Amino acid sequence: MSYLMPTYARQPIAFTRGEGSYLYTADGAAYLDALTGIAVCGLGHCHPTISHAIKEQADTLIHTSNLYQIDWQEKAGEILCQKAGMDKVFFANSGAEANECALKLARLYAHQQGKSRPKVIVMENSFHGRTLLTVTATANPKARAGFYTLDDDFVRVPFNDIEAIEALSGDKDICAILVEPIQGEGGLHTPHDDYLEKLQIICHKNNWLLMLDEVQTGNGRTGKYFAHQHTNIKPDVLTTAKGLGNGFPVGACMVAGKACDLFGAGSHGSTFGGTPLACRVVCAVYDELSQDVLDNAVREGEFIRASVREHFPQLDIRGRGMMIGFGLPDGVDCTHIVDMARDEFHLILNVTGGNIIRLLPALNITHEDTITLTNKLIQLLHKVLA
Repeated sequence: MSYLMPTYARQPIAFTRGEGSYLYTADGAAYLDALTGIAVCGLGHCHPTISHAIKEQADTLIHTSNLYQIDWQEKAGEILCQKAGMDKVFFANSGAEANECALKLARLYAHQQGKSRPKVIVMENSFHGRTLLTVTATANPKARAGFYTLDDDFVRVPFNDIEAIEALSGDKDICAILVEPIQGEGGLHTPHDDYLEKLQIICHKNNWLLMLDEVQTGNGRTGKYFAHQHTNIKPDVLTTAKGLGNGFPVGACMVAGKACDLFGAGSHGSTFGGTPLACRVVCAVYDELSQDVLDNAVREGEFIRASVREHFPQLDIRGRGMMIGFGLPDGVDCTHIVDMARDEFHLILNVTGGNIIRLLPALNITHEDTITLTNKLIQLLHKVLA
């Protein structure tokens, strides 16, 4: 009997140790992890610098609460805002909390403009979290089912459809757009190169907030510190988590420009947000997240794409950097791909958006491990597409 709530469809395997791009079972069997905790362990499992920071800080000071100044929080805030090009940050514990913070900012922004029933534009196939407000912003029907979501507070439009958003310019209740630069859980949908820039123009014209959910795309995942840095835009609100702590739970909501002065003392808070331990980890992650690591993510990610493209030109190849998706043709049975990859090839991946094989390898993966990963993936695809 398990005392755990059955909220996860767990796979029949447990890992007891991790190192770099590999996970190990109790009997020592090695599995190449091309998912890294769903884009969390961007620097690989048990990175020695980050493990050292956790151990040292745990022996020094773990928690004081936000009633007091926290030096590591100030340092982490400075590093993160400088890398992101933002002005201020609120530290939370997860991506959902960071996005909840962003949506509260949007509501406060609307309140200051005299809007009593504000709406936020969100996208089809989006995923923003599982709190009541963020699961409403999320498009996944399974995540929303039975929770009496707050749908009157959102307007949903197709992703990568500028005309659909322009058509809403006359709606005086809209106060913000919340969008992922690349949709992760929804199928690695990658928009046109000018999509975010056009969104920013529309937001400026309508005095809306442009809010980017970079929970999955941030912290080097696409080859830049943040995915929006592939463009020339600067969002008003930017959220991130996942790779921010390389496995340690931490999230962040950053603001710039007209979003900077929305929160004051008492407007928002978190008992565990921004502890000395969490923020020490953020600093350690960004110390290791060098340009060499970002360049490696681009180079090795393109090697994986090019190798698969050479063998399977019919596949729909998606994503950017180390955010990689392979769309399988209609009619291919995807139900056993994850099990087959794990059991036959000792390769950890997942399938999202129905038929998209998703890879989220470590940003600092060695070329030798990339070759191993690619060979396993190609063998898998030959079986799946046979």
